[in-house]
Amino acid sequence: MLPTWKLLPEDGSPMKDPERYRRLVGKLNYLTVTRPDISFAVSVLSQFMATPYSGHWDAALRVLRYLKNTPGLGILYSDQGHCRVGAFTEEGDGRISGFSDADWAGCPISRRSTTGYCVFVGGNLVSWKSKKQHTVSRSSTESEYRAMADVTSEMIWVRRLLKELGVISNDLMQLYCDNQSAIHIAKNQVFHERTKHIEVDCHLIRDRVVGTKVDPPSIQPIHIKTEFQLADILTKPLRKTQIDFICNKLGMINIYAPT
Repeated sequence: MLPTWKLLPEDGSPMKDPERYRRLVGKLNYLTVTRPDISFAVSVLSQFMATPYSGHWDAALRVLRYLKNTPGLGILYSDQGHCRVGAFTEEGDGRISGFSDADWAGCPISRRSTTGYCVFVGGNLVSWKSKKQHTVSRSSTESEYRAMADVTSEMIWVRRLLKELGVISNDLMQLYCDNQSAIHIAKNQVFHERTKHIEVDCHLIRDRVVGTKVDPPSIQPIHIKTEFQLADILTKPLRKTQIDFICNKLGMINIYAPT
């Protein structure tokens, strides 16, 4: 999808065979299991399954053209040097890190923001998500904070899963965000007037950052520049140079590319 594209409910003329569009988007949904680079585009196309128009079909064909040009692109799992000696054993641990981002009011229909996050274990991508938020955010800080809360829940789930598999991880999980205000709200224990409208469950991240009497801190929020935000590809359409850069950082390798 082009960065300037904003798909609307009535984009062009109604399709004569809507089942054709639904079958194509359904197949693309399965492909997002191994191709995080198309997750945002497929999530947008999935919103028009009921009554697709010609503009939606053109956008879906553009995704197909992108896939045809990169048939061998996929995630390569390897030793990234992010784990200490003895990692993935009962005596060691694998480092867990996550990137969260949000496109504030990116949906032209409902003005809801889009949450995007990706989780790494030992430097390898293991989980990602691109989804429209359930409520309208009144500020970019609120939308970023909701994204941080979502990736926090995912990172906690990944740590518990690794623990069941015998991987002990006691290090602070690193959470990278490009919004300074959201990081400040997560670290500050005082509830300000401007944060009262945020749902209580979003403040889950504050307990994980500051810690409680029962649980010590487990999340370390770190500010990162927008150009290095890997979750950016999960929140908005980007240009080819940005897509190639982020895919490389996500560990995606084209097995058919000349060496």
